[in-house]
Amino acid sequence: MEIPRRAWRAIGGSGPPTVPIAMRPLRSEMDETAVNAAVGLALRIGELMLAVGAPAADVIATVQRVADALRLFDCHVDVTYTSITVSYDRLGAVPLTAVRVVRVSQADYTRLQGVTAVAQAVVDERLDIEEAHRRLDAVTSAPATYRRSIYALGWAGVAGCFAFLLGGGWWEALLAAVTTAAVEQMLRILNRWLLPPFFQQAAGAALATGVAVLLVALDVNVRSSLVVAAGIVVLLAGLSLVSATQDAIDGFPVTAGGRAFEVVTLTTGIVVGIAGVLDLARRSQVPLEVVSTVAAPVPVPVALTASAGIAGFWAVVSHARPRAVGLAAVAGALAWTVFSLTGLLGAGPVLASGAAAVVLGFAAEALTRPLRLPPQLLVVCGIIPLLPGLAVYGGLFTVVVNNDINGGLTALVGALAVGLALAAGVTLGEYLGRPLNGRRDRYDKRVRRSRFLRRSRTADQR
Repeated sequence: MEIPRRAWRAIGGSGPPTVPIAMRPLRSEMDETAVNAAVGLALRIGELMLAVGAPAADVIATVQRVADALRLFDCHVDVTYTSITVSYDRLGAVPLTAVRVVRVSQADYTRLQGVTAVAQAVVDERLDIEEAHRRLDAVTSAPATYRRSIYALGWAGVAGCFAFLLGGGWWEALLAAVTTAAVEQMLRILNRWLLPPFFQQAAGAALATGVAVLLVALDVNVRSSLVVAAGIVVLLAGLSLVSATQDAIDGFPVTAGGRAFEVVTLTTGIVVGIAGVLDLARRSQVPLEVVSTVAAPVPVPVALTASAGIAGFWAVVSHARPRAVGLAAVAGALAWTVFSLTGLLGAGPVLASGAAAVVLGFAAEALTRPLRLPPQLLVVCGIIPLLPGLAVYGGLFTVVVNNDINGGLTALVGALAVGLALAAGVTLGEYLGRPLNGRRDRYDKRVRRSRFLRRSRTADQR
């Protein structure tokens, strides 16, 4: 019996458990009023971040940091597509659980920057809870970043730059910009009337396709397919596809499933609107072929400028301030440059997109601290020129309108692969860049270490 015991002592582990699961909660050092106030602040910060476009993983990480700073050491956070739950478990008392439903989800990077700044102040400066709420009130009640006309010009700029990136000229870019501005104005009116998003997508796509039909009917010498492709870019769900894939990689299948279903629903609305107008055009003997997902060759300076413009204008419509808009434009140019160079080396669209996303995610994470900007701004705006939204639209169009199931599924699989590469590349790049952002990395390690030490001391006392 002595030999087996000695052998086990030689090979047996002596460190902490591999994965700390089902740990017994600690006794709370705060009274009920303080606990309620702390949970309320953490929940509000998470709700605001989720509402203005932060990824689920970043929301949970930020709320956990705030909870630890407020001495809520056994706080559990869960995020789904439309809700956030914060539960505080304490020894000798009933767990306190609070839930918020997030009904609005729209990218607003100025507000996201403000919310993350308040959260960082709570962690670093031990900001008072009431003062934190006052700062959050200032963030949520602030007026819109730009005037209404600037947002309309932003959407028009995105479409015009996409027209150049797809190989169009000045006329195509101008027509795409005007069409997109009209589509965006109509969507604003329909949203004010509380029309469901599916029908908004169908109406917007019908308007964009109607412009192309009119151009063909009037025999205008422009590439009508390019005009409609760039004109409906504001409707495409490529960004949601990337977000869904990123949530799935980060371990949030419920949120990823919700986003994926939204992709299918909204993109189907686009196809329904286009198919309806095409059917009317064919009955009127107007020959029109809208689907054209193959872009013409574009000179390098034009493509580089167009990519920067797309990212910059997207930052404008995402409520980013002028300084952030300039940095977003640089990110878009960087992403396109890496994508093009990787393609010249023989890589396909999937590998080239993934390489560009890795570089972009690395740069965004490494520059978060010195630039004092949320990394989502640079990442999201930078990958806009590479999004597979047009391929998603083309694949569903091929299935629904042309009855070519094999061709449509091929396009959809290709779009899914590009979206997966972008999301995986961004996640990998952020992971690789995190050591350069040492402050946050050291904080995470300190929180994990202090949690284990507190539990170990408590267990010894028992």
